[in-house]
Amino acid sequence: MNKPTVARIESALSRGADDYFREHDFVRIPTVPHIVGITGACENIDTLFKIDYFGQRGFLTQTGQLALELQIPELERVCCEIHSFRAEPDADNRHLTEFPLIEFEFAYDGDGLPQLLDHIEGTVKRMMTAVLQDERVQLDTDRIQQMVEQPFERITYRDAINLLHQMDYTVEFGDDLKHEHEHALTVHTGKPTFVMKYPECIKFFNMRRDRTDPAIVQSADLLMPYSGEAVGSAVREEDPELLVEKLKNSAMYRLHLSRGGSLSDFEWYLTAVRERPIPHAGCGIGLSRVTQCVLGEQDIRRSTAYAMNAKTDLNGM
Repeated sequence: MNKPTVARIESALSRGADDYFREHDFVRIPTVPHIVGITGACENIDTLFKIDYFGQRGFLTQTGQLALELQIPELERVCCEIHSFRAEPDADNRHLTEFPLIEFEFAYDGDGLPQLLDHIEGTVKRMMTAVLQDERVQLDTDRIQQMVEQPFERITYRDAINLLHQMDYTVEFGDDLKHEHEHALTVHTGKPTFVMKYPECIKFFNMRRDRTDPAIVQSADLLMPYSGEAVGSAVREEDPELLVEKLKNSAMYRLHLSRGGSLSDFEWYLTAVRERPIPHAGCGIGLSRVTQCVLGEQDIRRSTAYAMNAKTDLNGM
């Protein structure tokens, strides 16, 4: 697929997300910072790009999630599209060092996880619909239309582990799913598939602990054909004391301390939750992974107009 065609598809997908957000009263925040402190990491602080910000230790952001969360008390529904930067050393068909990330957060009443999944499914389907509506894009529209028309599959992490055991994969509770597992699950279901309620030990510290099963968090990843995990999402922990406990017990925090960091680096966020503990949830949608699924492409490097990875020649774009 040539770059102009891929760029047109990326544009349509981004436009479709904007359409969904506008139709559902999300406020777009265009000024989410791209230069951040340690709280700009998704999960693995080893993949942060380090910069010197006028004498301060800074990083290129991986997520605008925590910045969006600050707006929840007044705006209730917020979204953004940022560039997420990952210092990924692997230059392969799965990893990029820079890619567009569409994110949203919303306040909820009742059970947040089903509402979160509904918003994600609605957004992704609206994105794919925008591609179908662009007559200049020549693709396998039947395959895309089928994904739009059918409900996405929803299974728990434990269900996924059991299915993988039946396929003779060696994976146990507490293991993160690899790409081969994600691929096997989407082949089995034949459609985009939510895997819900992951073990707390492998997820970001502010994902809400399940009150009936403390071993898991109210999270969900959306696995898509060809691309695997395209969306990471969770209900956020609104209990301030539990949030601090989860942060201190996280592998990310222990690594941060070993490198000279401290709890004070997270204090602005902890204070915000302490002062206004509002139930809310949100996600990050990797645009290039959705593009990869739409294209039916095995290689993410061919699923974006400008593929950046560890081997990119910055003087040879």
